[in-house]
Amino acid sequence: MGASKRLAELIVQVYAEENEVNSINSLPKTKFSMVRFGNVLNSSGSVVPIFKEQISNGGPITITHPDIIRYFMTIEEAAQLVIQASKLALGGDLFVLDMGSPVKILELAEQMINLSGLKLKNKSNKEGDIEIVFTGLRPGEKLYEELLIDAECLKTSHPLIFRALEKSIKPEKLWENLDKLKTSVRDHNQEESIEILSDLVPDWERNKNL
Repeated sequence: MGASKRLAELIVQVYAEENEVNSINSLPKTKFSMVRFGNVLNSSGSVVPIFKEQISNGGPITITHPDIIRYFMTIEEAAQLVIQASKLALGGDLFVLDMGSPVKILELAEQMINLSGLKLKNKSNKEGDIEIVFTGLRPGEKLYEELLIDAECLKTSHPLIFRALEKSIKPEKLWENLDKLKTSVRDHNQEESIEILSDLVPDWERNKNL
């Protein structure tokens, strides 16, 4: 869970809170809700099309770390659950989808090589077709993906959709700091931008190398 993604959730939470106040004054009420889940297989930015292209080019497949894991679901599963979560929304909800067990990216790459009718090229099989190269974790990248931050999930009427109880932030603090963040980003003040983000998302453990 990246800090920028959590900040986006905080913004939606505040919109939901302010919208609730406005609805009391007979203004139209909009239901703001969020759905948090892992990676969608074969979607834009997914490792699957990237690995396919690397395999078709003869390799190598590039992975940042041999132990990195991620949660996955299909496009169809994700779309259906997001639509069903919208039906459960009351306003300001944060839903978490049951993503099942995490997948080791290395094992996914090895399976894709095998499914392509090719062989993994490594020290024990130098005559193989596709090599896997580890490039190292990028700044801020995590080995393990968390779907919750300091929250307990509540069951809903759908067995694969849970309601998370996340901390929110006061609207005045959010908008004030967002204005400051816009200014620091515009001025390319990296240190100040990260400090503001850290204040807005205190659960974020900043990478010392960032």
